[in-house]
Amino acid sequence: MASGAFSLCQSASARFWPKIVLQSNLRKDDRGIVDFSREFIALACDLGVLRFGEFKTKAGRLSPYFFNAGLFRDGESLRRLCAFYARAILASGIDFDMLFGPAYKGIPLVAGTAIELAHDGRNLPYCFNRKEAKDHGEGGTSIGSDLSGRVLIIDDVISAGTSVGESVDLIRAAGATPCGVVIALDRMERGQGELSAVQEVEQHYRMPVVSVASLDDLIGYLADSPALAANLDAVRRYRASYGVAHAAV
Repeated sequence: MASGAFSLCQSASARFWPKIVLQSNLRKDDRGIVDFSREFIALACDLGVLRFGEFKTKAGRLSPYFFNAGLFRDGESLRRLCAFYARAILASGIDFDMLFGPAYKGIPLVAGTAIELAHDGRNLPYCFNRKEAKDHGEGGTSIGSDLSGRVLIIDDVISAGTSVGESVDLIRAAGATPCGVVIALDRMERGQGELSAVQEVEQHYRMPVVSVASLDDLIGYLADSPALAANLDAVRRYRASYGVAHAAV
């Protein structure tokens, strides 16, 4: 299993939270480590959500792979995606009271994850925001439960951390406490400095970022997948050029 999957259970990010207790209903590998990161990557590849080739990133780099969570675009694929989010959350051990999804991609993610957590016996309130304040009806920018307590942010990826910053501001303005972020894929890629966008969020906001899978998981999956192994060297070279040492938890 790739080291990124291991980081789901043990990471430098553990300094942000108490000792993790794994849920007994989560499948583990022969080392007792939660084993679903590769399942997620397999699903993303099968659905074309994770693609290989040459793609220009926001930073202007040519990446050999591209992940687009917006391509989880039917009921079954969204359900499966949100089930992975729920499993990652349960495995993380983060103490939280409700979920928040930033507009727009975070909206279906937070609703679907709340449903999957309820199926697992943890029924929790959730909330999302609209980009423009509504001046009629219920008004405001938030929809769903009132923001309160410890709020866990659900998003697809972290590129520059802008969405996280906006979410943190909104949560704090409501008198609640942002306590972590959950994303689908950690690219483990340096930003302008030596840290990745994920690491910058963890450091700046002093809260953990949990990823369902990481670049290390992707590399491990490619190494064991004959049909996709031709992409392995390019991904490894990209990792060597732009990668950071550790993935999100």
